[in-house]
Amino acid sequence: MTQTYYDTVTELEKMSVNRDYLLGWMGGYLQNTAREEQRVTEAYEAGYDDGGNGNTESAAQWLNK
Repeated sequence: MTQTYYDTVTELEKMSVNRDYLLGWMGGYLQNTAREEQRVTEAYEAGYDDGGNGNTESAAQWLNK
């Protein structure tokens, strides 16, 4: 894993993003197989897509309030 991975995960945790977004981002970044259809949430899909693209563009939409 790269320092970028660790830095991004740390930043997302500090931002207090939704847990599903964070797990999706990590899975997408690492190119893991996505969750089973019945366990996928909107936050997970957004994180998985962002992670796969190596960005955090939609992270601000998934902050815990």
